[in-house]
Formats: sequence, C-alpha cells, structure tokens
Amino acid sequence: MSDTSGRAAPPAEELERAFFGRRKGKRLRGQQERRLAELLPALRIDLPPDDRPLDPRTLFPAMAAPPEALWLEIGFGGGEHLAAQAAAQPTVGIIGAEPFVNGVVKLLAAIEAQGLRNVRIRDADVTALLARLPDACLDRVYLLYPDPWPKRRQRKRRFVSDASLAEIGRVLKDGGLFRFASDIDDYAGWTLVRAARCPDLTWTARGAQDWTQPFPGWPGTRYEAKALDAGRRPTYLEFARHPR
Repeated sequence: MSDTSGRAAPPAEELERAFFGRRKGKRLRGQQERRLAELLPALRIDLPPDDRPLDPRTLFPAMAAPPEALWLEIGFGGGEHLAAQAAAQPTVGIIGAEPFVNGVVKLLAAIEAQGLRNVRIRDADVTALLARLPDACLDRVYLLYPDPWPKRRQRKRRFVSDASLAEIGRVLKDGGLFRFASDIDDYAGWTLVRAARCPDLTWTARGAQDWTQPFPGWPGTRYEAKALDAGRRPTYLEFARHPR
C-alpha cells in the first residue's frame, strides 16, 4: 500500500493483495452485453494518473446533492445487498468493487431497473482503489461472504489480512463501521484475530446476539440464502474505527 502519508508500510509479502478467482462465468446474454457496453463506462471508477489520490466525494455527479455519507462494498457478488442499500439510502454514495463480470452485470440490471443514481463501480480488484483513497473518507465498509479459501495452503489468498484491515481502518472516518459477514466459522475467527491486532478497529459486540443476528436494515444476499439452506449459520461482525 502507498506510504506517501508517512505511515508505516505493511510487510513486503502483503504489499500486493492479488485477485484470485474467475473474472467471468457463464456467457453473457444480449441485454447483459448491452448494459456492460452502455451503462458500465459511465459508472466505472478509473483511478487518477500519476498515483494521485481519488476524492470519493466527486464520484456522484448524478445525485441531486452531494452524498451525505460514503460507503464501500468489497466484492458485492450479484449486487443484491448493494442495490437494496442504494435504494433505501438515496442520499448515500455507494462504491461497489467486484472483478467478476457476471456479478457486475447483475448489479447493472438492478441499477437500470430501479433508476439508482448513487452507485459507482470498480470492476477490478479493490486493492488499488483502497490505496488511492484519502484518510478518513468513508463512513462504512462492507465485506460480505468473501471467498473463504478453506484449504490451509490457500488461506494467504483471503482478503482479510493485517494489511487490508489497516487500509480499511485508514480510510474509515472516526466512528465509521466495517461490517463483515461469513457462513464459515474459521473465516470469522480468522477475521476476529486480525481485527484484534489492528489498533484502529474495535469490535462493537456486547452480547452473542450482536454477531448472530443480521445488521440493522439487512436485506440479505443470495450467498446467505444458500448458506442457510445448507444449514450453515452466518456470523455478522461489526468493527468501529477508533477516534484519531
């Protein structure tokens, strides 16, 4: 990650959080190809040249007024949660990062159908985007049902790491929230251990219901539905950013 602000650089092995996984699944149909060609260019987030920072407040010219808050969803999958939140919170600017093309076209369909004007898309790995965001610029970050990479030799591919949590803590405003959900107990434990090592984040739970019940206003996701159908119980973790 960038160290231009003077903060300590993360360990060398964590400087790059490469994207692992497929970028495209089933063949796209006509309307999907059209949305990808016509809608995505206007919504895509391109990073400024010359390593300049990106001001996320400037990303939402289609909104009636500047966004009252800024949220980021990392790996939005099919976009069900992001689209529902955007519809319910029209004054919030929401950035979605997802490199999987088939997920992007599903979100584009929801944006078109619902006329959502407060969504922007990063259709690439989120790492470069995070590195360009200024300190204390986001009110909320979501990471919902990320790929658990369950085999021991694969776990280094998990998105949650000391370096990624440090970046999330950096870009959150004081009191801002990082929300994580998973149906894999090992990944939930993995995240708790690393969040406990992050000096910028505090787990907000006061009782068991705080990690066994969905977040307020939770619309659910298709991954969650699959987990529940398979008998797996999701875990919902929330962390707040310490005051600077």
